[in-house]
Amino acid sequence: MTFEEYNAMAVRGEYIGSGSERHIFMHSAAQRAIEITGRINGGYHSPAELRALFSELVGQKVDEGFGLFPPFYTDYGRNIRVGKRVFINSGCCFQDQGGIELGDGCLIGHQVVIATLNHDLDPNKRGSMIPAKVTLGKNVWVGAHATILPGVKIGDNAVIAAGAVVSRDVPENTVVAGVPARVIKRIV
Repeated sequence: MTFEEYNAMAVRGEYIGSGSERHIFMHSAAQRAIEITGRINGGYHSPAELRALFSELVGQKVDEGFGLFPPFYTDYGRNIRVGKRVFINSGCCFQDQGGIELGDGCLIGHQVVIATLNHDLDPNKRGSMIPAKVTLGKNVWVGAHATILPGVKIGDNAVIAAGAVVSRDVPENTVVAGVPARVIKRIV
């Protein structure tokens, strides 16, 4: 199995059975992500060096306007796509097997979690997983300590308040807050 085959399968939301070829591939690919994030988090790097390391992690060159304040954590890395002028603050954790897409101008606050996998609810199959892509539109601002759950789409210009848990889609030009996150205002 290649990264491209795995990514396409995951973005389609195909089941990852415990012990399956997909599951074994995911675990072996995690070792690559651990190694690269270890280099990212292991000492000081200039902004250009961080862009190069992040590009290696995600498997494609990121924009010159990309910014990252380590530490940064991911258990896969190859299913993250970032637009232009994206900034990721320190302590973020991206579980990207199902796919994470950050549109142009996204700002990701401290210690944000983006999850793209759910485990099977059947206790006999709990090690199996269902991937679901998370998509953030353009100019989305995610506040510190927010959590975005699998399958969520966030519209352009939306703001996710600090500490929110986003479990459903967020309309464009809105602010959401709370657990679970709900629209609290429209951005004019």
